[in-house]
Amino acid sequence: MSIIQDENLAKSGHEKINWVKSYMPVLSAIEKEFEKTKPFAGKKIAMSIHLEAKTAYLATVLKAGGADVYSTGCNPLSTQDDVAAALCDYGVNVFAIHGADEKTYTEHLKAALSCHPDVMIDDGGDFIELLHGDCREFGDHLIGGCEETTTGIHRLRIREAKGMLDYTMIDINDADCKHLFDNRYGTGQSTLDAIMHTTNLVIAGKKAVVAGYGWCGKGIARRLAGMGAVVFVTEVNPVRALEAVMDGFTVLPMDEAASIGDLFITVTGCKDVIVGKHFEKMKDGVLLANAGHFNVEINKDELLEQAVSCEQRKPGIEGFTMKDGRILNLLADGRLVNLAAGNGHPAEIMDMSFALQAKCLEYLVKNPGLAHKLYAVPVETDMTVAEMKLSKTSVSIDKLTDEQKEYLGI
Repeated sequence: MSIIQDENLAKSGHEKINWVKSYMPVLSAIEKEFEKTKPFAGKKIAMSIHLEAKTAYLATVLKAGGADVYSTGCNPLSTQDDVAAALCDYGVNVFAIHGADEKTYTEHLKAALSCHPDVMIDDGGDFIELLHGDCREFGDHLIGGCEETTTGIHRLRIREAKGMLDYTMIDINDADCKHLFDNRYGTGQSTLDAIMHTTNLVIAGKKAVVAGYGWCGKGIARRLAGMGAVVFVTEVNPVRALEAVMDGFTVLPMDEAASIGDLFITVTGCKDVIVGKHFEKMKDGVLLANAGHFNVEINKDELLEQAVSCEQRKPGIEGFTMKDGRILNLLADGRLVNLAAGNGHPAEIMDMSFALQAKCLEYLVKNPGLAHKLYAVPVETDMTVAEMKLSKTSVSIDKLTDEQKEYLGI
């Protein structure tokens, strides 16, 4: 039994799914393959991932491969209720409602896991935390799972280092066909798209501060600069800070950036990146947005403590009035702005990320009994997805001769 907001919203959801499907040729090719081979016949797959059109299409592809699919979101504000309703029509079990409170959100996660999945997709690590805690009994059939994003990989690596990882997991995030495209181009475009759509304000000429210069930060900074913003970067990693300098950006501590920026975008995967002492220095009308997975990078509790009032200024924007009359604008409740206030990454980008997910789930099913640790995506899988993507864009490349392979030791 699914738990969704309103089944009558399905028509709009089907339109969204059909639209993105037209621009995800690699996943479409895998769907045709799965329809023939049925790699997941008799298997249950649980998914905790942003529940919008692209992920819905992934769920239908897994369903086409013979799986019994149980889907929930990984962020209550990124769930699209019309897509959730449409997904039910495909025979997928859905447990997700936009804007669910923390308790209800956790109940939805548990409901998806209660199927006792054979394989799973996690995005941010909420599934894996539950399987090591309150929902340990639901992991009795689990062959393994795939983790989609940087934050989830951080959590898995901490567990693995402590010898506390009880399941086999594959690191989708660090595959070349994921982080080089999804994190950089996907996050770069979708973050700015959500900010512009929500605020209806210009990017050109603004002083924009990007906190964190990993692949996501690189993508955001480059696109801000391309749209005419003056870009500043804050970092704790000296190598990444040097990268930012050599890419032409000004690098400085957040303590200094706080009084300069018109727009702040956090994308670090850490907590308390922007806190009370920074709010004290910020300009009137400043825009605060987070593009990291969890809503802990901008400390909203300290913002509330300093504010004399808070009101919704327009959908997706809360205005916090400070004692001196300044108004600081927080977008999407400090949650993942590109999904909580937008439609997420472009379909063409997620085509590669979700192709990796589909093929790695197939890999897990075909290779049961792997040790309980975090594995990289097999190089062959990464290369296959890249080759498929190139072929769908009518791009051809050179091939090594036998002599060249011998010279390179391949």
